[in-house]
Amino acid sequence: MRNALERFLAAVTGNWISLAGTALTTVCAFLFLLLFFMHMVSEHGGSPYLGILTFLVLPGLFVLGLLLIPVGIYFQRKRHREALARGEADVPRFAILDFNNPSTRKAALLFLAATGINALILGVGTYKGVEVMESTEFCGTACHTVMEPEFTTYKRSPHARVKCVECHIGEGADWFVKSKLSGSWQLVSVALDLYPRPIAVPVHNLRPARETCEQCHWPDKFVGDRFKVLTHFGEDEANTETKTVLVVKVGGRQAGRSQGIHWHVDPDHVVRYRSDEKRQVIYEVETEAKDGTKQQFLGPAASSPEAAKATEWRTMDCVDCHNRPSHIYRAPERELDAAILDRRIDPALPFVRREGLAALQAEYPSHEAAREGIAKAIADFYTQSHPQVASEKKDAIAAAGRALGDIWAWNIFPKMNITWGTYKNHLGHSLDMSTEVGCFRCHSGEHATADGRTISQDCTTCHSVLAQEEKDPEILKTVLGS
Repeated sequence: MRNALERFLAAVTGNWISLAGTALTTVCAFLFLLLFFMHMVSEHGGSPYLGILTFLVLPGLFVLGLLLIPVGIYFQRKRHREALARGEADVPRFAILDFNNPSTRKAALLFLAATGINALILGVGTYKGVEVMESTEFCGTACHTVMEPEFTTYKRSPHARVKCVECHIGEGADWFVKSKLSGSWQLVSVALDLYPRPIAVPVHNLRPARETCEQCHWPDKFVGDRFKVLTHFGEDEANTETKTVLVVKVGGRQAGRSQGIHWHVDPDHVVRYRSDEKRQVIYEVETEAKDGTKQQFLGPAASSPEAAKATEWRTMDCVDCHNRPSHIYRAPERELDAAILDRRIDPALPFVRREGLAALQAEYPSHEAAREGIAKAIADFYTQSHPQVASEKKDAIAAAGRALGDIWAWNIFPKMNITWGTYKNHLGHSLDMSTEVGCFRCHSGEHATADGRTISQDCTTCHSVLAQEEKDPEILKTVLGS
């Protein structure tokens, strides 16, 4: 066994290339085992960067070391042949694999044992490498500047416990391969600073919603109506609270036919449209019933030069309305209303809604500067305009400054050129339709057939308004029994 081991060591260390490969492989194997142990005992699996080093970088270097060993042996033999031609040395012969020879058997067993260990390390590395690349932490933090906006908004979304890959990749080897090919270019873009700021949306090669969203959601199932209460605070001194009460007709299939909002994705008909690249301007809508009957609705911009360039037709699915199901950027007004309603901002602070909105709309170069500047702006307002409030509610003013700083940092990302309104949400619409038109991209009353029929703009198609901007809606007393 000793002779076999000596010959094996001589082969892998007999030249500087093989020696370097052996050293690299040995060091990587040791570090891999050490970091793998640290990863396993860590409560949360450790840092994503530690995962990248352990399961992506080290296995790659480990394989590189293994490849260097035969390369070194090849060049060593080549030098010996050249030396023989000059009459300077004997050419070492290849080993004769005579398994009747105990020494050969021992060498073969040693080689198989080393190969088995290498295969185990590479197998674990490959498996864990895929696992690391599919983790939410890898997606959200590996390319920090690029993905910080998406990761921040994801953590505040209804899908915060759903892994990124479940929506962006889904099941199946073909989409896994596509995602890795796309990820390779993204890696190059980040390394060479070639990525756009902000990231362009929508993602045109996103997997169809029926293969991702509908693994959890079932839009053609009848879900009926949803009772919804929207709370708004005024910009007067008292930050007057009002409520709008709606019944949203989510709908779905019932008694063999579809109704409500989910009519759009009923399998008994198809809704297709042609739009600009951002899907903001809808040039043309076409519906096809199960019996083959078609209707074509042309929008006001259907004959424009831009419309002529838009040749792609898209079949409507979940993400045409729910276009930001996980990466939700909210308007400052809605963020403020939510913060006051949750009492993260004290509604007893005079004019806090008005001053908070003004502070949020100021520009800052970074999140740190925004937090500091907003907190100062709010504190200065009360010090100058309401000194008694500034004295009596110092803690509440400081809390309001922190909450406003959070709101700014959750929605604005200067390094990626993301500000208020950069990303539009198509789900519903803003109250005055000045920022997010959503449904009214199609339901504007301006998309018409050749004989004059239009896509309805009637508000009651999607919801019934039971109370609008009322201080104490009667309907809530009836429903809540108070």
